[in-house]
Amino acid sequence: MIPLRDTARINTFPIINIIFITINIIIFVYEQTLGNQLNQFIYHYGLVPAILFSNLDLSLTDRFLPFISSMFLHGGWMHLIGNMLFLYIFGDNVEDRIGHLKYAVFYIVCGLIAAMFQIATNLHSNIPMVGASGAISGVLGAYLLFFPKSKVLTLVPIFIFIQFIHIPAAVFILIWFGFQLLSGIGTLSISHGMGGVAFWAHIGGFIGGLILAKPFQNKANRIFNNMKTNYYH
Repeated sequence: MIPLRDTARINTFPIINIIFITINIIIFVYEQTLGNQLNQFIYHYGLVPAILFSNLDLSLTDRFLPFISSMFLHGGWMHLIGNMLFLYIFGDNVEDRIGHLKYAVFYIVCGLIAAMFQIATNLHSNIPMVGASGAISGVLGAYLLFFPKSKVLTLVPIFIFIQFIHIPAAVFILIWFGFQLLSGIGTLSISHGMGGVAFWAHIGGFIGGLILAKPFQNKANRIFNNMKTNYYH
């Protein structure tokens, strides 16, 4: 299922969400200029559990910076486009509900929780973990809590046919989460030396977003969460 837009409206311009999208795109474009140095760049700024927890000579900066920098790296155009599409569709509503600065903190914290979940399942992996999807999973968790009755216009390929369907946000997100959970369980039996999708990062980020959404929510929005709004996707 590919989301195209949602029906939830917003009050405020999503400046932080746009900044995050812009940063991700700029860094990915920079990655494409590195040529043979790209692997070194990914290993330095990506999150590699085996390096972080086995190399005692790492400085504090080199030990903790990858937890943040890895959220803004991507492994390919489809990886980037998929993540930015989800962030564009769902992130502005969550930012509107919890406020600009708190949204920035919420996004980063969800990304950190996602990273810790993935590390816990593969502590000795030497494969760099990169991508914004852990943090975006937290955004999806918050969206599910705040806008369960919103509709998501979704492109659904059925064999050779393409259908455009409005799916309730709660259904769309729970189907997405169910796929992550089943896939994550499936990866537990796979060799730690193999790469692939960090499903446990998605699971951890989503759970983190669900737990943190209410504490981060603006008090005003708790009272006026049904208020009419002006801005649209």
